[in-house]
Amino acid sequence: MSLKVLYEDNHLIAVYKPAGVLVQGDKSGDKCLMDYVKDYLKDKYNKPGNVFLGLIHRLDRNVQGIVLFAKTTKGASRLSEQWREHTVEKIYHAVVVGRPSRDKDRLVHWLVKDENKNKTTVYDHQVAGSQQAELFYEVVESNNKYSLLKIRLGTGRSHQIRSQLAFVGGSILGDVKYGSTEKLPDQAIGLAATSLSFDLATGSERKTIEVAAPKEWAKYYA
Repeated sequence: MSLKVLYEDNHLIAVYKPAGVLVQGDKSGDKCLMDYVKDYLKDKYNKPGNVFLGLIHRLDRNVQGIVLFAKTTKGASRLSEQWREHTVEKIYHAVVVGRPSRDKDRLVHWLVKDENKNKTTVYDHQVAGSQQAELFYEVVESNNKYSLLKIRLGTGRSHQIRSQLAFVGGSILGDVKYGSTEKLPDQAIGLAATSLSFDLATGSERKTIEVAAPKEWAKYYA
């Protein structure tokens, strides 16, 4: 994999994660995004031994898009605090099967994650052990068979976009776990993290990192 660096300063580094690559290593032993970024930093700065790299957030393996890491403990602390306080704005784009009944909407549900099955169940009311989830979407383009959505997260729950959209009848293309009957290459799904807005680790400057929705998706909804 050739690492694509989107932004870098003394404290932070943002890169593009392809679908199929883990953000953090697991029992599979597959090389993960953190490994690639550490290799990049070692090579660029001629650093011997271990390189510090702080994990701030994750994307699912089958999701592509922007991932932000911390190069210093200060960066990790400052950005993790923003994630906890929900001051980071996260935008995604998704290709869904069909067309939503509304061109714009706010979805509020309650989610329960089954860690053993790695799957989230959605409810339209609060149940024991559930967490409230909120997102906003708008239809960007559609041919009625498929639609491109722009999504802004109000909360950051596990599998939130995938499960909430499927619950209202708009399964993400390729996401067989949540109802799609079609598969994409490399176990990818039609979901990408396309924008992150946050305060830099030093000072009060607001930074926005953006990428376009994958061009290869256009063949579905154009």
